[in-house]
Amino acid sequence: MRNPPRVVLPSPKVGPLESVMRRVALAALLLLAVVLLVYVDRGGYNDTSDGSLDLLDCVYYATVTISTTGYGDITPVSDTARLVNIVVITPLRILFLIILVGTTLEVLAERTREDFRRNRWRHRVRDHYVVIGYGTKGRSAIASLRDSGVESERIVVVDSDRAAVAEAASDGLVAVIGDATRSWVLRQAAVHRAKVIVISAQRDDTAVLITLTARELNPSASIQASVREAENVPLLRQSGADHVVTSSEAAGRLLGVAAHQPNVSEVIEDLLIQGTNLDLEERDVRPHEIGRSIREADEPAVSLVRDGGLLPYDAAACAELRAGDRLIVVVSNNRRQGAKP
Repeated sequence: MRNPPRVVLPSPKVGPLESVMRRVALAALLLLAVVLLVYVDRGGYNDTSDGSLDLLDCVYYATVTISTTGYGDITPVSDTARLVNIVVITPLRILFLIILVGTTLEVLAERTREDFRRNRWRHRVRDHYVVIGYGTKGRSAIASLRDSGVESERIVVVDSDRAAVAEAASDGLVAVIGDATRSWVLRQAAVHRAKVIVISAQRDDTAVLITLTARELNPSASIQASVREAENVPLLRQSGADHVVTSSEAAGRLLGVAAHQPNVSEVIEDLLIQGTNLDLEERDVRPHEIGRSIREADEPAVSLVRDGGLLPYDAAACAELRAGDRLIVVVSNNRRQGAKP
């Protein structure tokens, strides 16, 4: 029988010692509250031993009362004392008992709370980013998304490794445990409502199968996939991937550039990492740029996106920018920071 996928939502971590100390502190506060209440109105109580209450008697009464032991040697006799017992001390006694059995109740409450959070998340999540695989490539892709301004709440991780899912949850991400080649696992990540799907599987054949499944569930999402071997790129594209990155080949080319032109290699690495000195950014052509050449854009432009096609900056069509065009430009983060007030 297959194991159902489980959605893991990020949550703050509380250690067992801290949890116990919190309960002890709360129980002590409840006990202290009862002691103060009894001591303030100690004239309304009767002690069978000497008829009056001192501070030690108040502590004794509070202890045996709040723990439901109740020996009966000290009793409330005035109307005020009895009213305080009914309205205040009895609820505190119940709360004290809840703290004593807090471990069991906490587990039940945690399950109920987690079920509620999952159901609410499933109903609300849409136009999000699904990253399949939380290995080196998946974590790097998420880091780039975050650096580009994508909130962590809009990123969902899918991985079959429980340790990877636990790490993703500790990083503040929603994560799903399960085999991403299964459609019912991807549905748990709401792939059918996702905006972008990033596939960073360890094996190329797994990436192909995941792409096929994801495209079937969501015909309109943008699917970005990575493969190790360039010969598998056509398979990914036929399976429904919009863009395929060849990880091993890209790394090899970067090594070759570094060996021959180390400064060029540093610039390429800089462009790959969002938030450093230089970034590549895609934006709409601004109204005052319409009619100009791509070389006259506000920032250095390397490509033009027109009618779904990508044109290099020196193409003849780039001589005149049109409304609806998009530019891929190089922006300086140092300039951005300097422009901030």
